[in-house]
Amino acid sequence: MDLVSSAFAGDLTLQLDFSFVPLQSQHPALAMAFRAFTQVHVYEKQGVSKEKDKTSIQCLECYDRNVYMGTKDATVQHLILSRSTNGVLNSGQTNTREGRARKLGSSGSVVKLRAVPLLNHLLVLWDRSVTALNMFSLEPVPTLKKIQHVSLFELCDSSLETERACVQIVTSSSRRKVIQIHVVGVSRWEVVKEVSLLQEPVALALDGTSLCVATAHRYVLCNIHTGSTEELFSHNHRRQQAFVASVGRGEFLLNGPECLGVFVMKTGTCQRPPLQWPREVLAVGVYFPYILALEPHVLSVYSMLDQLCKQTLNLSGGQGLLSTSDGVLAFTERDVFSLKLVPFEEQIRELLGHDRVEEALVLLDGVQSYYPLDTYEELQKATTRLAGFVHFYQEDFAVARDLFIKGELDPREIIHTYPHMGLSEGFQSQFDQVNHRRDLKVIWEGDRNTFHRYLAFLGDYLRAVRATEQGLACVKQVDGALLWLYVQLQDHESLQQLVDFPNECSLDHCVSVLDQHNRFFALGSLYKSHGIHTDAIETWMKIVDGIYKDPTCSDVYGHIVKTLTQLKDRETVWAFADWTLQRNQKVGVQIFTKRPPDDQFENCDVLALLEKYPRALLLYLEFLTCDLNSKEERYHSRLILAYVAETLQEQLETELDVTRAKLQQLLWESKCYDVSAVYDRMKSTSLHLEKAILLGRTGDHPQALQLLVHQERDLQAAEAYCCRAARDQDSHLLFTLLQIYLSSPDLTGAALDLLKNHPQAFAAEKVIQLLPDSWSVQLASHSLIGSLRTTFHQRQMLRVQKGLAQAELLRHQVIWMQASKTKFRVNREQRCSVCQDNLTEPQFSRDPRGELMHTSCARSTLQGQ
Repeated sequence: MDLVSSAFAGDLTLQLDFSFVPLQSQHPALAMAFRAFTQVHVYEKQGVSKEKDKTSIQCLECYDRNVYMGTKDATVQHLILSRSTNGVLNSGQTNTREGRARKLGSSGSVVKLRAVPLLNHLLVLWDRSVTALNMFSLEPVPTLKKIQHVSLFELCDSSLETERACVQIVTSSSRRKVIQIHVVGVSRWEVVKEVSLLQEPVALALDGTSLCVATAHRYVLCNIHTGSTEELFSHNHRRQQAFVASVGRGEFLLNGPECLGVFVMKTGTCQRPPLQWPREVLAVGVYFPYILALEPHVLSVYSMLDQLCKQTLNLSGGQGLLSTSDGVLAFTERDVFSLKLVPFEEQIRELLGHDRVEEALVLLDGVQSYYPLDTYEELQKATTRLAGFVHFYQEDFAVARDLFIKGELDPREIIHTYPHMGLSEGFQSQFDQVNHRRDLKVIWEGDRNTFHRYLAFLGDYLRAVRATEQGLACVKQVDGALLWLYVQLQDHESLQQLVDFPNECSLDHCVSVLDQHNRFFALGSLYKSHGIHTDAIETWMKIVDGIYKDPTCSDVYGHIVKTLTQLKDRETVWAFADWTLQRNQKVGVQIFTKRPPDDQFENCDVLALLEKYPRALLLYLEFLTCDLNSKEERYHSRLILAYVAETLQEQLETELDVTRAKLQQLLWESKCYDVSAVYDRMKSTSLHLEKAILLGRTGDHPQALQLLVHQERDLQAAEAYCCRAARDQDSHLLFTLLQIYLSSPDLTGAALDLLKNHPQAFAAEKVIQLLPDSWSVQLASHSLIGSLRTTFHQRQMLRVQKGLAQAELLRHQVIWMQASKTKFRVNREQRCSVCQDNLTEPQFSRDPRGELMHTSCARSTLQGQ
């Protein structure tokens, strides 16, 4: 029988009320404040006080609204419980109606009652015999004789096939140490099996084919089909306290040693920890997930899920308990009480109200199988959210965060709890009563350190849910809360990261927050992320100009330049170009030079603007000629003249050297400038080296060398000029330089050094003719010997190269001769190995592998290699 099915039949929508009960103090009595069952007095036996002992209630049986009482004076009384209009036992009324009564004899207690609805029988154990009565008339069933000599019996839940109209019962003999299995029908019953025991049973519990037996000293498991037995463990209880109960699904509860309620599976193993209960337990009732333990003066409720005592009810003089389909019946000698299970959602809410989060979650997990999947998931989410708030107000933030995420909490519920944020107008929280348990506004005003921890949690939680379905559903509030939070925590890095990237911050709220806290750089970034570039740049400009003070940022000017560089809106770029260049020409020009290649401005427009900014103009011309590789003469010429102008104006020697080096490199390498026009502009300057390069470009190398030697007076530069010019033209410039040296008496030493440094460049016979008569042989011997050695070496290398070439030619001739002597046959079907067409012409080629091909195909193959 499913003992809990009716507990879930009333309301499957489970609209969980989110309000908490008042928070209790952490006191041992807190467990007693929780209610798993409600107690209703449903019947009081009327009688004269002197007859109390004779008519006291000894046992109960219940089927639907029908309750059967067995009394001490051998009477079976039928009671009919009242119902409310929705079909559930009315807990607000006690007008139980008495039905028929049957007197079985003059004396003797009725020990046990069991209803068999399939047969309309009521089985009664009285006077050591089992009698069958009609469930409604309480008349004996004439066709069923008594089963004699029975001390205990139990009805088997796994009945035989309904079409056979039979059930099984298990009886314990009062004369022998055996248990018997009977098949009970409408008109007969018969014994089908006997199982012998070592001791007389004192209690039975049946679950399917598994029977758990308590004897005077031990507990035993039996299989009523196979007859096998297995001893579990011994005990030292009195006969009245050695009891067993079936808790369903092949599991039994036994009153074990050391005040333990032991759970045992039908396999003989334990899968739950035992219950820790008092020594004076008289009886137990089972209603999943609870165990009710009857003691002399109280009734204790234990959870099978976490083995904790959940509730204690006053019940003086309790006689026994009966588990029914919709609760538990408890009775004393004269009274009957109905214990109804409180709906699980109310239990969970009450546990959370007392901050007993783990117990609530354990209960929720334990009753999962009794709910439809979608209903359970909704209840689980609601419970998890409430549990999260409990941990939240206990400052157990890591657990609270995980529970909020698991419960798919609307992030606005958390945002709503923080004061002064201003983001929850119009939002109706479902947790207002929860949030009133601890007002964060009070913490804000009185304990800033604690509030700071709550702020840190808020950031951690909002970052975690920002990309989830719940976060995206209210992304404006989430991003706005993060911005407000970073400002409060002075987390400049996180704030900047938020506003730099796409976000959904509401400008109406966030602009004022940033403005009030002087976060002007972040304000500009917020404008930028929303596409309001003009306001963004104007805000940053005010920081650079000193109008706004924001100590959290650095290099705001560089950020402006970078933004303008990346900006597609050209009108905005032109609007701020002058301000940018006035601040720093070298950096400001990057708004034109660092732009993507596909987003360049018209060169003429930029050059016109940069006429007022010479340094920026030079850098832009460098960009055109070097980076964009422009070949236009006007750009190269303007760049050279810009270098000249800067060179003449430079004050620092290091900068002068760099500029002159760039100028000289451009003069040497560029072929796109107007040499004559540039020379005319430079003629009157003192840039002799640059003028020499220009003269060299016109071919007037002697004049260039004269300029370097006599005006610049830089002999190293003159020598370097000869070497550089010799790379571009086949000229003997060093010989010309030697003539210039020899024509000046004071440059004799320079002439000797030139001969020593470049002996390979001078022919000995020409040098001898050129040397003055006054020079001795010894003076020029070093250079002459070097020249002769170089000439001899060159001639020998030419001879070696010629010999190698001749040998290579001879090798090819040998290969050709060998190939030409080879015979092979060519027929009409012979195909070219390259194009696969027939060889129809008399000329063809053959490669070293012997493959034939057209001559044209052979040439194509060689070119491809």
